[in-house]
Amino acid sequence: MVNRRPTIPGIRPDDDPATPYWRGLIVLRIVTWVFALVSIWLNVHTFQLEWAGWVVAGVMTVWTAVLTYFYLTPAGRRPQLVIADLVLNTVLMLSSVPIVGAPLMQSGAQTVTTLWSSGPPVGGAIYGGRYWGLLFGGITAVANVLPRGYFNIYLAEDTVLLIGVSFVVGVASETTRNSVERVRQALRTEAATAERERLARSIHDGVLQVLARVRRRGLEVGGEAAEIAELAGQQEIALRSLIASGPLESTVDGDTDLRQWVQLMATPTITVAAPATPVLVPQVTAGELTAAAREALSNVDKHAGAEARAWVLLEDLGGEVVLSIRDDGVGIAEGRLAVAEAEGHLGVSQSIRGRIADLGGTVVLTTAPGEGTEWEMHVPTGGAA
Repeated sequence: MVNRRPTIPGIRPDDDPATPYWRGLIVLRIVTWVFALVSIWLNVHTFQLEWAGWVVAGVMTVWTAVLTYFYLTPAGRRPQLVIADLVLNTVLMLSSVPIVGAPLMQSGAQTVTTLWSSGPPVGGAIYGGRYWGLLFGGITAVANVLPRGYFNIYLAEDTVLLIGVSFVVGVASETTRNSVERVRQALRTEAATAERERLARSIHDGVLQVLARVRRRGLEVGGEAAEIAELAGQQEIALRSLIASGPLESTVDGDTDLRQWVQLMATPTITVAAPATPVLVPQVTAGELTAAAREALSNVDKHAGAEARAWVLLEDLGGEVVLSIRDDGVGIAEGRLAVAEAEGHLGVSQSIRGRIADLGGTVVLTTAPGEGTEWEMHVPTGGAA
């Protein structure tokens, strides 16, 4: 079977959801470039340095071509290029004083770049969102005021438009990206659900029927076979719970609800308790934490005694989560863990303590002969340190 990434009609998996905005920016840059060239052609005879005016026109022409080439593909839309666009635009705007002349600038003449300067704030907003838009718009607005040496209602209007439009474009860009990611997440969940249902049918027709038959036959035979029947019954229940639980979902940010992972540990001899509200942690944290918990539960099965039961408690303390595994078994004798590690049995050292330490957390072990064992795993919700 070939795995295919869920796709959205009209958007390829490797597409930038903001591509339409970038294409619109290219059109804006070309239109404002034409406007700037016409403005220079009409007014260059009034410039203090006519030749410099044509140099600026040439720079704008080359830079517009460069931006058009790179902005056409997602790989070319790099932050370095967006920032370089802002820097070049600011330098050209500030050069209006020596090129056009201070007297003309103070009398209300346009900067040598005119409307072409509106491009960098829009580009910053598309790339980085609302805050980039505010920053780029603010810098461009300042560069529009400085060459004139004064501030009036008309410059105030330009400032509001530069910052306001950049902010709105940034919000729209962020919203588009988030919306597309949510749709992609929904499609991934749908695909996972469909695959899970397919596997569930296969398991039901094979593995579950075999486990059910082993359980019934073992109970009929009795003796040692009854123990095998009990184990088969437990695995049948656990497998049915796993199939019925649904796919493990995650948020747009890649966080997942730890409760889903912990609840899959429940069996007839393992009781699980978790908060009523989602406990969101990074997926890597959920995977490592539950792996450590399963190692602790494996130790219960191997060493706590045939009649031992276990309880798993998940707590969300805000900045950290605490996963406790307690059993009512025989407990661990003092020094036994050190001896096991010296003999090469590294389950506790690597699978439990090592995993939690890698996540920036701590492990507290409470045990005594005849009093059971309790593991407390404290992990920050932010993931690995």
